Amino acid sequence: MSSERPINRRFDEDVHFNSVSPGPPRYRTRTDKPVRYFTVADKEGGAALGYVWAGDEDDAAAWEPRQAAGPRALMEGLGWFNRLEKAKGRGIRPSQAIEEMLAEPATGKFGRALPDSLTDAPNAAVVEALAKGD
Repeated sequence: MSSERPINRRFDEDVHFNSVSPGPPRYRTRTDKPVRYFTVADKEGGAALGYVWAGDEDDAAAWEPRQAAGPRALMEGLGWFNRLEKAKGRGIRPSQAIEEMLAEPATGKFGRALPDSLTDAPNAAVVEALAKGD
């Protein structure tokens, strides 16, 4: 009897990946066109966790976590991302999606949309820089 373990023959088989569907509809996550955004504040203490932005010209919208908020901001993004995905699935414009989010501010696990924080920016890169720079 040999002390060597038998080699599973499946390790020699080729692996094939087949895409079964394109996935749920999503807004684009980049745009160089004007966007509107609002601040998501921490329910405990009120510090900014990140920003949700949207631009109708490129059918784009996304969550931008505030770097200084750390892991809490990253986890918070799941709730906002899911809301954006559901809004796209319903076929509404990105600007309508963020208006709905502002109307129901308590969304995420840690954060809520900050009332009266809706602001215009020339593009999404401005919001990204804001999230990284403070």
